Amino acid sequence: MNNNDLLHDIEFKLDKILRRLTNMSIELDNLTAQVHANSAALDSAITLINGIADRIAAAGVDPVKLNALTDELRAKDELLAAAVLANTPTPTPTPVVNQ
Repeated sequence: MNNNDLLHDIEFKLDKILRRLTNMSIELDNLTAQVHANSAALDSAITLINGIADRIAAAGVDPVKLNALTDELRAKDELLAAAVLANTPTPTPTPVVNQ
């Protein structure tokens, strides 16, 4: 193998490494974005659940208050489901750089 062939081989391998690093960087960026999105959704859900628990505790054993809270929660089932769905990002496909 002459020097030109050896240099070409090294250049080819370096290009391949750079393409893989680029792919890994894109995948890491996508993962980081998804973790942030999930964290925000989880924080919202925790706030919502804690709020419901506090309202149930505040209602105590008063059947009128408990029924009102139950009715309110049932009325918001679809809104809650839609909000969770709307705020749960769909993963974006990672572009693949030819290796």
